[in-house]
Amino acid sequence: MGKSFFKIDNRETLDKLITDSRTKPVVIFKHSNACGISASAYREMEKLEGQVNLLEVQSARDVSRELADLTGIRHETPQVIVFKDGKAVWNASHFDVKAGAVLKALESNA
Repeated sequence: MGKSFFKIDNRETLDKLITDSRTKPVVIFKHSNACGISASAYREMEKLEGQVNLLEVQSARDVSRELADLTGIRHETPQVIVFKDGKAVWNASHFDVKAGAVLKALESNA
């Protein structure tokens, strides 16, 4: 994992990140180790400054499902969800996962 990735592997960590979004936007990146599109998205997310919270679906399937249930956003990989004030305010998946788009979403929700 890149130096700016923080791994999400349990519900407690997910809940803390959502709580943290009350003071700053939080990026959650759902990644599949078995998907070429996700590998491309991973390289895009490596371009971002700051913390990217990585949810690897193979090792945290339950957390991935809980995130989908919590947000109402259908599970896809790769997928990026930006949280602000405890709510999902932006998301993108597949080829729409681009560093520039995530950066714009963070700036507009700062």
